[in-house]
Amino acid sequence: MAKAQTVALPPRSRIERFGLEAVPQELRKTRWYEYVIIQVAFSVNAGNFLVPALAVIQGGLNFYAAFLSTIFGATLAFLFVSYLSLPGAERGIPSQFAIRSIIGIKGSRYISSPIRTITSLYWFSVQTIGGTLVVQFILERAFQFSMPFYIIAMILALIMSGLALVGFVAVKRATKYFMPWLILGQLVMLYLLLTKGMSIDPAVKMDGGWNLPVMGFFASLAFVQYVSGVSSSADVTRYAVTSRQGFWGLFSGNVLGFILTAFFGAYTASLTGNLNPFIATSEMTNSGLFTAIILGAAILSMVSINLSNAYTGGFSLLNSLPQLGRVKSSMLFGAAGILLSLSPALVEEAERYISLIGAFVIPLSAVIITDFLFIKKRQIEVSEGLPSYNKIAFVCIGIGIGIYLLLPEGLSPGFLAFLITGAVYFFSIKKSQK
Repeated sequence: MAKAQTVALPPRSRIERFGLEAVPQELRKTRWYEYVIIQVAFSVNAGNFLVPALAVIQGGLNFYAAFLSTIFGATLAFLFVSYLSLPGAERGIPSQFAIRSIIGIKGSRYISSPIRTITSLYWFSVQTIGGTLVVQFILERAFQFSMPFYIIAMILALIMSGLALVGFVAVKRATKYFMPWLILGQLVMLYLLLTKGMSIDPAVKMDGGWNLPVMGFFASLAFVQYVSGVSSSADVTRYAVTSRQGFWGLFSGNVLGFILTAFFGAYTASLTGNLNPFIATSEMTNSGLFTAIILGAAILSMVSINLSNAYTGGFSLLNSLPQLGRVKSSMLFGAAGILLSLSPALVEEAERYISLIGAFVIPLSAVIITDFLFIKKRQIEVSEGLPSYNKIAFVCIGIGIGIYLLLPEGLSPGFLAFLITGAVYFFSIKKSQK
């Protein structure tokens, strides 16, 4: 495999053109607090509310059980995601380029990257659909104006794909500009939940309980949702000043953002039985100002997270088809994202789709994390002579997929499949090295 080369960006170019090559050192200027802002802005959105809300509505958990269990699963995932961001911060290279040294050149191009691309496409679509439903609902309720779902979805998806095409600078600037409105929106939602939520009809409220197997399952589901970030986190930290600032900025921002997400998702679900806090809180007020603030926060939160999905998904597609270049791969990803955003079933059957994606994401992530942390000791090799496939890795991934699909929900298949796959891979590699 060719070494990652550092190239110069044309001085007047507004579109990021760095693909698999390293970002020049002089452009690595992003500090830890900027990553905190970016990740918090990414977090509180309609798609990320799903797992904490489902823990209450479908899992039958109370607010505290849903809140704590999903935070546990997500935090563990964020720790691994931050470790796998180190190659980007240290070498300026994207994740899928770094993963070549773990599962092989062709393994990364034709297996890991497609899985990551599909995962990013799914979440891009879920976020767009969730945001579209909010926009559609508020337009009809506040302005008595009806617009077809597919038109709103296409417009929103097109805007987000275009912004992601510009690159990391657009992501960084957009989240900074959005943050004040996002904070204002969350404060309005919190005010409405604490003041109006108490007067909701008790028949509507979800009276759940504590159930350890169910808590384990939803912690596992949160883990599944976020651990896939190990194959994309370096795409963002390749612009970090240092690896330490990239690591802690990413981890702190992700954890803080998910605490807010889990609170709004689980608390709103327990009060109203609604999956979407933006819609639920907008129903609690007749104020045009509050409704406008909530609508703005809903749209901006969706745009923020989908900038990330489209940006990292485009890099995964680029690794599979490097001849496209970054711009064309981003455009192709955007086109696919727009089409998938027209299918509301992706949200309606979210638990099923997340679990299905997890069957592939969990074993792959287990191998990547185990190899990087315990075999390579956080040191990767991006030189010539790498194998096409790491055969041991893919045998273990196959075993992990089988375990994940066979385990019942009560045994937290995400966690167990991750642990077993990682352990089998570690001992298999050690045995092969003797």
